[in-house]
Amino acid sequence: MLKGDTLLDGANFASAGIGILNDTGAQFLNIIRMYRQLDYFEEYQQRVADQIGPARTRKLVNQALVLITVGGNDFVNNYYLVPYSARSRQYPLPEYVKYLIVEYRKLLQRLYDLGARRVIVTGTGPMGCVPAELAMRGTNGGCSAELQRAASLYNPQLQHMLQGLNKKLGKDVFIAANTALMHNDFISNPEAFGFTTSRIACCGQGPYNGIGLCTPLSNLCPNRNLHVFWDPFHPSEKANRLIVEQIMSGSKRYMKPMNLSTVLAMDARK
Repeated sequence: MLKGDTLLDGANFASAGIGILNDTGAQFLNIIRMYRQLDYFEEYQQRVADQIGPARTRKLVNQALVLITVGGNDFVNNYYLVPYSARSRQYPLPEYVKYLIVEYRKLLQRLYDLGARRVIVTGTGPMGCVPAELAMRGTNGGCSAELQRAASLYNPQLQHMLQGLNKKLGKDVFIAANTALMHNDFISNPEAFGFTTSRIACCGQGPYNGIGLCTPLSNLCPNRNLHVFWDPFHPSEKANRLIVEQIMSGSKRYMKPMNLSTVLAMDARK
């Protein structure tokens, strides 16, 4: 637990496996769902206020940079978790995407109400092209068409929702990071970025090293920097570094309405 001056450096409320919806990740134990993470953010501010006072705490939170990455699990660990899942029976995919966007907007509005004023919101990656999906749902070595369709529906609607939220607030609070596009660059042409494969995970087992988790018993590649994916789901450190470079200095094709370097330069002048 953070204490003393470490509270002033920042905090991480993230929990692996969760989603926008409370029923996402229900198969995992002890996950911290989004509404509870926002409760913790509120409690964090009270603890900081006890240390430096309410006014300085408001300023600290208002000037903080917030990164929020959620949404992919609502497809992988909910809608598509099992055939004929409860959510897939409840909603056709386009309606499910709309439902996610409406619920996500509520979470982001609460984040704003709690004082966040600079928030980078990432979209989903190319969900159908991760090694796990190539192994389980891919056809003839290709990406899963259905999960790719989900990403293609979700990401533009997320960006549109963020633009609408900014317009309502009258300022550019929420920055959309098109991580699917960033990822697709080196999935479609890995060699251009110094990778040898965007299909086979560095650590895993089965086809494409896409089955199960990365464990001491897994296959392990000799050079992780040659792989786009570290394990069946997650980018390698090198791939993540390339994504961060685009977040920092990418064009509006990747970052809307502006990249992080522009945000930092604007805020430094305040």
